[in-house]
Amino acid sequence: MKASDIMNEPICAISTALGVGAIAIIRISGENSIAKVAHLFDGVDLTKVKSHTIHYGHIIKDKEIIDEVLVTIMKAPKTYTMEDTVEINTHGGIATTRKVLEVLQEEGIRLAEPGEFTRRAFINGRLDLTEAEAVANLINSETELERKLALTQIQGKLSQKIKKIRDNLIDLMANIEVNIDFPEYEDALVITNENIKSYLTSAQEELTKLIEDAKVGKIIEQGIKVALVGRPNVGKSSILNALLNQNKAIVTDIAGTTRDLVEGEVELEGIRLKFIDTAGIRETKDVVEKIGVDKSLEALQSADLVIHVLSNNEELTKDDEEIINTIKNKTSLTFINKTDLSSKLNIDDLKEIINNELILGNTTEVTGLDNLKKKIIELFNLENIKTSNLEIASGTRVINLIKEALKSIKNALKDSKEEVPVDMLAIDIKKAWTLLGEITGETYQDELLDTLFSKFCLGK
Repeated sequence: MKASDIMNEPICAISTALGVGAIAIIRISGENSIAKVAHLFDGVDLTKVKSHTIHYGHIIKDKEIIDEVLVTIMKAPKTYTMEDTVEINTHGGIATTRKVLEVLQEEGIRLAEPGEFTRRAFINGRLDLTEAEAVANLINSETELERKLALTQIQGKLSQKIKKIRDNLIDLMANIEVNIDFPEYEDALVITNENIKSYLTSAQEELTKLIEDAKVGKIIEQGIKVALVGRPNVGKSSILNALLNQNKAIVTDIAGTTRDLVEGEVELEGIRLKFIDTAGIRETKDVVEKIGVDKSLEALQSADLVIHVLSNNEELTKDDEEIINTIKNKTSLTFINKTDLSSKLNIDDLKEIINNELILGNTTEVTGLDNLKKKIIELFNLENIKTSNLEIASGTRVINLIKEALKSIKNALKDSKEEVPVDMLAIDIKKAWTLLGEITGETYQDELLDTLFSKFCLGK
């Protein structure tokens, strides 16, 4: 079977969450999808109805009523996939929904692969690749800012910026080619190192801004990973429980109670903070505890923010100093816990060796935690993110491609200043143009699509 035949063949999937509910929706898309559903439908002739209309009837198989349904008919090209599409509204429930899906497959309608509907929308030109990724982000969004960011990307705002840069680069490449191959052509722009620099400087500035703005997009989409670190029994788990307002982590007076990573999320100024309570970091011969310590050190390195917790009623130890040294190049805060107990920690000496802000509080009287949240808001400028322009990049794939394109533009700009021949400059310029094309899907490999769309749910 040809690849084009596979792309056109009718597919089906449950588009709503499988479970008990008032209704469930099964989506069918592809060649002959309307005729195949019509063969199972007891009601009007679905092959003769107008597009974008809903019809009452029953799904019938071997004269047996499977379910009472509403069927929506949507004819190409004005559909999500740009193919003929049918949506069957069945009664909600696992048995009913699965039975309707079963008879559709018996009719020769293949079960869709994850993300196959959106993949077809991309292949058929309904969406570009950034818009397709944004569909998945919209479905998975957990905060209002995530929803708004995904919706902006679905509307093609980021794609328009990428397209503008690519158009300028292809214009430059075309002029370079004309100057090389047809130097006698009088209407062509005479390419010099000066006007090449102008083109490349503009591209560099635009790509640099995209990368800078992407920091906001990454925070909105991925949240902020916050690691609570410190020696055993300094109160990390109590702080986590207080921040989450639930008993997520086990709290005892026994040092080393937390042996594994404990995670929880809280929303702050519309951004998800992903807290990780780590095992106490100290030298230990206990095999299990050492595994926990190693995991803590890994979490520390991958965190966007490290909160180092110290105990107010204990003197600074060698383990504390090692942690301070480990996080010196990380974005971090120091939280002095247990201020309700007598003080043994020399704050003045501590300030001499830390390079971050210090916050005091305790979880018994629940003090200092609001100040901790305020500092996080200040560190990541969260108040301004809510009102920022969301026409920005966010996903790792997109950000990495922009960075690679910028690298090629910088190489070309450097070579232009060194009077490198223009035909050599064109190599880096074309590479940047191609990389930017991968962002929107103007250029792509099938392996990329397989990976990207496999992350979608079956019904999308």
